[in-house]
Amino acid sequence: MASANQVRASHILVKHEGSRRKASWKDPEGHIIKNTTREAAVTQLKVFRDDIISGKAKFEDIASRFSDCSSAKRGGDLGPFGRGQMQKPFEDATYALKVGEISDIVDTDSGVHIIMRTG
Repeated sequence: MASANQVRASHILVKHEGSRRKASWKDPEGHIIKNTTREAAVTQLKVFRDDIISGKAKFEDIASRFSDCSSAKRGGDLGPFGRGQMQKPFEDATYALKVGEISDIVDTDSGVHIIMRTG
């Protein structure tokens, strides 16, 4: 469980041609990622977010199937973390959320994310 100065979150990451590491658990060579524009990644995440918020899909299910992060194997769960452990835009967005809330699109060097604060 997260301590007083920690948060817990799950996320869905979509990497794109501008991402710092163009490989992921589902695309180890990064072939698809190298051909994905940031705009296409954002569009995909917006659809996922709409489906989750409307109740058509569960966050964990989308993360498991589509996230480019190895946390996909845990439904996107990153576990608890404190300040200074994640990239600043990701950290700021997570700390700004209430538990159960889902962020808008968050840009980091890793790609684009939607984040759900879970603790």
